[in-house]
Amino acid sequence: MSYKPSHTRYDAMEYRRCGRSGLLLPAVSLGLWHNFGGVDALENCRKILQLAFDSGITHFDLANNYGPPPGSAEENFGRILKEDFHGYRDQLVISTKAGYYMWPGPYGEWGSKKYLVSSLDQSLKRMGLDYVDIFYHHRPDPNTPLEETMTALDLVVRQGKALYVGISNYPADEAAKALRILKELGTPCLIHQPKYSLFERWVEGGLLDLLEKEGVGCIPFSPLAQGLLTDKYLKGIPGDSRAASPTGFLKESAITDPRLAQIRSLNDLAVRREQTLAQMALAWILRDKRISSVLIGVSKPEQLIDSLQSFRNTWFSQEDLAAIEDILR
Repeated sequence: MSYKPSHTRYDAMEYRRCGRSGLLLPAVSLGLWHNFGGVDALENCRKILQLAFDSGITHFDLANNYGPPPGSAEENFGRILKEDFHGYRDQLVISTKAGYYMWPGPYGEWGSKKYLVSSLDQSLKRMGLDYVDIFYHHRPDPNTPLEETMTALDLVVRQGKALYVGISNYPADEAAKALRILKELGTPCLIHQPKYSLFERWVEGGLLDLLEKEGVGCIPFSPLAQGLLTDKYLKGIPGDSRAASPTGFLKESAITDPRLAQIRSLNDLAVRREQTLAQMALAWILRDKRISSVLIGVSKPEQLIDSLQSFRNTWFSQEDLAAIEDILR
């Protein structure tokens, strides 16, 4: 039976302006970093994507190396897009990135124009698209002139392969330089995608202020700290968790007794707020109006349903905020 999106899909979602652009993003966006690769069940991927769109999530975020194996997340997404979302492309914001290792040889990673343009061409082919809505440089390159990397981003927009461009993992000082170059080129940076969570707060040291000043959106990734900020690890390490997976980025060594104590204390606070830990962790980020959207990853439809409740209550009392700081100190 062919998929037909819910006719009420836009009713409950909150949409936020991305910086000072004309683009609105859903408060919650779906990232395909994990659980959408060639090693994963395609039908589970399909169910998650359908549920996301039915719930008003219009933004799907990928990268050239997402899998495993690298590239397979884009391939799976492209297949589902063709089979299930035919006719809805103009209702979707699709992003991808390049910067990390993708193929052997001197042109398969980092930030040269050669690599970025080639990578985007490959991504478009894997997804069966003429263009992406957002193309990011995935990480700073210490050896390629920043002007070359930003000129490559400007080029793909002028070629019609991307509507907007962004940067990811750039610290505030390098981001400031990148934003200036892109503005001078006439292709302003739309958005920055940094790692940000209750456990990872470096963006508060100047990056968020810079983005606000320059009118650039912000979409944090890993807001649940690879699943640590959920109820998954309250009683140990489940067999189906990222920490237990040989292909995951979360290692068992990261789940220390002090960290578990913090997780349990945060969970107690979430319960008092009548939220799950994941909902509170996402709401804590979304309370900041400089945040355009928060990027989540899920392995099951139930996790997505839970996260979608996060923007229902993003108000924190001073007592709540002080309690969080005490727990994390």
